[in-house]
Amino acid sequence: MKMSMKQQAGFTLVEIAIVLVIIGLLLGGVLKGTELIENSKVKRAANEINGITAAFYAYQDRYQRLPGDDGNAASLNARGGNWAVTQGGNQNGVIVSAAGQTFTNTNGEHVGFWQHLRAAGFINGASNAAGVGALPVNAFGGLIGFTNDPIGNPASPISGRVLCMSQVPGKAAAALDVQLDDGIGTNNNNPGNTGRLRAILGNAGANTPPAPGAFAGPYLETGVYTICIQM
Repeated sequence: MKMSMKQQAGFTLVEIAIVLVIIGLLLGGVLKGTELIENSKVKRAANEINGITAAFYAYQDRYQRLPGDDGNAASLNARGGNWAVTQGGNQNGVIVSAAGQTFTNTNGEHVGFWQHLRAAGFINGASNAAGVGALPVNAFGGLIGFTNDPIGNPASPISGRVLCMSQVPGKAAAALDVQLDDGIGTNNNNPGNTGRLRAILGNAGANTPPAPGAFAGPYLETGVYTICIQM
């Protein structure tokens, strides 16, 4: 008996084209999703900065004192509730926090800065958190700190009341510079050392403290930065 064998046909060009289109759509969706996540982190970081700034001025309006500088401890603790274990300041009108200790110092008035804002209900978190544990975590997994030291270009630094964020990716740092400041430093022609936002090149995975020196180059997309903005 004669048997007929049916050969297995290969993929047609149309089938291959359809598969390639599907793969392209999947890759495009992944890339778009990644971009959306990155943009959402930038938006969240901007909201964190604006929210803390608003909380600072709300505290000042309510208590006629600066958070962190308010005190002494006994008078704060006597307010009861969330104030029971907060630390006091020296009430000299300055929130003292050295630049080099922005993300590490367990002393100074910047710990009280966060405790007071939380105890007053202006920001979320435990008002009894102390040391580095008192510092909020930012949208990029780094910390948010406070300093009153001069930061940036020595000829025209920002100082007084400065919020800083560590571990900010280069793309995000450039985007925040555009959203919150003048955007200088986002191209190859201008250094990011002007305006109310300054950036310091840091190390990946580290909370690099801000430095008084100027940031003398464009943002690197592969870089990680500590950004500081004057309140």
